[in-house]
Amino acid sequence: MTVTPLKYIKGVGEKRAQLLNKLGIFSLDDLVHYFPRSYLDFSNLTEIKDFIPEEVCCFKATVGYTPVKNEIRRGLTIYKTLLIDGEYSVNLNIFNSAYAAEGLVEGEEYLFYGKITLNRGSFEITNPIIENPDAVKAMQPIYPLTAGLSNKIISKIIDNALGIYINDSMSDVIPDELRRKYSLCHESFALKSIHSPASPHDLEIARKRFIFEELLTLQTGMKILKRRNRGYTSFTFDKDCSEDFISTLPFTLTNAQKNAIADCIKDTKKNTPMNRLVQGDVGSGKTVVAAAVIYNAAKNGIQSAFMAPTDILARQHFSTLTKLFESTDITVDLLTGSLTAKKKKEIKEKLKNGETKVIVGTHALISDDVDFDKLGLVITDEQHRFGVRQRGLLNGKGINPHTLVMSATPIPRTISLIIYGDLDLTVIDELPKGRQKISTYAVDTSYRERIYAFIKKHLERNLRAYIVCPLVEENDGELTAAKQYAQKLTEKNFHNYSVGLLHGKMKPKEKEKVMADFASGKIQLLVSTTVIEVGVDVPESVIMVIENAERFGLSQLHQLRGRVGRGSEKSYCILISDNQGENAKARFEIMCRTCDGFKIADKDLELRGPGDFFGSRQSGIPKLKIADLTENMDIVHESKQASEEILRKDPMLKLEENRRLKVAIKNLFSNEKGSTLN
Repeated sequence: MTVTPLKYIKGVGEKRAQLLNKLGIFSLDDLVHYFPRSYLDFSNLTEIKDFIPEEVCCFKATVGYTPVKNEIRRGLTIYKTLLIDGEYSVNLNIFNSAYAAEGLVEGEEYLFYGKITLNRGSFEITNPIIENPDAVKAMQPIYPLTAGLSNKIISKIIDNALGIYINDSMSDVIPDELRRKYSLCHESFALKSIHSPASPHDLEIARKRFIFEELLTLQTGMKILKRRNRGYTSFTFDKDCSEDFISTLPFTLTNAQKNAIADCIKDTKKNTPMNRLVQGDVGSGKTVVAAAVIYNAAKNGIQSAFMAPTDILARQHFSTLTKLFESTDITVDLLTGSLTAKKKKEIKEKLKNGETKVIVGTHALISDDVDFDKLGLVITDEQHRFGVRQRGLLNGKGINPHTLVMSATPIPRTISLIIYGDLDLTVIDELPKGRQKISTYAVDTSYRERIYAFIKKHLERNLRAYIVCPLVEENDGELTAAKQYAQKLTEKNFHNYSVGLLHGKMKPKEKEKVMADFASGKIQLLVSTTVIEVGVDVPESVIMVIENAERFGLSQLHQLRGRVGRGSEKSYCILISDNQGENAKARFEIMCRTCDGFKIADKDLELRGPGDFFGSRQSGIPKLKIADLTENMDIVHESKQASEEILRKDPMLKLEENRRLKVAIKNLFSNEKGSTLN
């Protein structure tokens, strides 16, 4: 493929190259794959007699007379004329654009694109897009922009780039045999048609081809990762000690938990490493499953590492595992960035000499100076918060260790196929006995005083409550900020109660003290940001109030709700919002209707789409440009089948026909933060 520096492409230059960089365009390849976000369809014309008010359409008409200028007031000028289509006409209004108005010549024909309105019985169009019928593209691409780059400039630059990129001898990312089998066009046609489609049909053909290519690239890359993780391991579990561990527990496991443990132990008896995801709803008991596998590892003389995404969650798991192992001879250590240098050194030495069998920690576990004696089991929690590279770094501390991934974030099967394509899946679909359904209500701010009274009634019974705010400090009058809110509650509404504050900007030791005080009851009402979204387990907490609930995604609301209902007491979640938008109403309605995290996740995917499903935190999956997992499931399955065909024939992608696919896989995975796939 031709390598041409961006600034040397006709129409670019040094300054525009820098502007293109802001759009994520750094190379010729990036430029030709910078796809339009939408199109103006000038090929589908509507006659004036067929106009429907409030609809956007494109029509061809003749200018009836030179636009007449009217100065309504200072700073507001309107130009008016009549557009004629045979016997029918429509009034044209142009505001504050002498250039557009003066470009219209009486008696000449133009294309007009815009919304039709009805005013006093007559059709009107205001400030439409106006084009010369002989010069306009049938479908005009609309690109995401940045200041200094107009749509016309980007369109022209991409046309020039395509002239360099496309040639008669260019190979395709998708092997020819597969393209024919799945009825896909060649890349050269697809590139021309996605940037300058001759018709909606050609655009659809191009889009299908690029969606297929993107999903093929992603799924082949994930299969390669999975295959790599299937190398031989020396850490087989010769002894199954699961029943010994279960007998120490003061509670009964669910059948789903027992099945999950059995799946894991079955994996660890093989000479290929376990590579399993245990996915379960909030409160389903995944940590006990992990503890059973850790117990087995320790009894087989193998070290375990348990990595959590945040300091507060790591400490939560450390505390939970310590309690679960208190009647055994297994001790647990904690390694986080907030520990003193002396304590870190001590723990690292114990890890290296094998004295520590179980370590819980944050990203501190993947530091260069952390060495293990015999690391054979790696567990990561909330895997979507880690990238492929981070998981790989921890695995690299051992030699093909067993991998167990846990997630309480309900993920639709469609996305799970992609994100966790390199993992085997176990779903814990059963909650422990004694758990009551959390009653959820959506109300507006007029209910706030009643909510406070409801909270106080429960605090009097030595129970606890959360109030979650979307911000730490005020920066928008419409949003409730945690600091100011906590201060107000302390001074006014809850001055007879103990109110605490927790947010992500606090130091780890401060967070730890607040959570300890909340767990002990020293703090009765905790005002927090979403730092408590996962992992914090206080059985006495029975009320979760979420302010500005419209600001949170469905899955995030469900995660927050999961902080209550951890004990046998009846629990409640109250969503406060004055937002009356349809999207907000749809989210609140399903939250009130069900506590099934997987149903909620499906709805979240439907409402927000996969690109925003995990928000800015998501880094475990390369970013997709064009594929939409809510609409393209048929192509997901087809590309999965094609990927399997390719790897059966060419497991290492060494054949010339797969050369560009191999490069595409490397490029896609290198776009993930800090990750590479060679």
